[in-house]
Amino acid sequence: MTDTTASPPAPKAVVLLSGGLDSATVLALARAEGYETFALSFRYGQRHGCELEAAGRVARSLGAARHVIADIDLRVFGGSALTADIAVPKGRTPGAMGEAIPITYVPARNMIFLSFAVAWAEALGSSDVFIGVNALDYSGYPDCRPEFIEAFTRTVALGTKAGVEGTTVLTIHTPLIHLMKAEIIREGTTLGVDYGLTFSCYDPTPEGRPCGECDSCLLRAKGFQEAGLPDPAR
Repeated sequence: MTDTTASPPAPKAVVLLSGGLDSATVLALARAEGYETFALSFRYGQRHGCELEAAGRVARSLGAARHVIADIDLRVFGGSALTADIAVPKGRTPGAMGEAIPITYVPARNMIFLSFAVAWAEALGSSDVFIGVNALDYSGYPDCRPEFIEAFTRTVALGTKAGVEGTTVLTIHTPLIHLMKAEIIREGTTLGVDYGLTFSCYDPTPEGRPCGECDSCLLRAKGFQEAGLPDPAR
């Protein structure tokens, strides 16, 4: 006798997708764990649109059920080299990157992005949000640390209908938070991520090419070098 029992639907997850290699890896990880993925990107007044084009390519490549680009304009506040007429630091050593919070930090950006992701997850009936924050191979951003994620998760439980009613216990997944960039690249390569589709530069040329000298470009190059792999986007 044929078993006609339908398989349960895949759980839904919202994945923050910037278009860079970390978020692309996280999207692949969520898919590999069996989630139906909903990718969320932001047009927040950043210096260029290259990363959003990359996010679209990655979302299509990795089979996201839907890709939403939310429009918010953080230029009204300024305070960051990514949203204001402030020079992007170039040529810094890894040691210098870890000394202080850099001017490329966008005030409260991950807090804002996660709030949007939680809102979408609640609307979807999802209990899972994925974000590619990293507390090791990074530029010193305070909103990439485990302490922030833990505190934000507690806040979500207090500030959402699903949390207060106990219908959903939200989990913010940070699968890359304790990985070096080379480890992230190796993991993504195993999962079939095409890093040639991604974009990481903070200050691209007018032609849309990576500058090769900003913190993000240098960390990316370091990661591929330590992983023993060529960067297909270069």
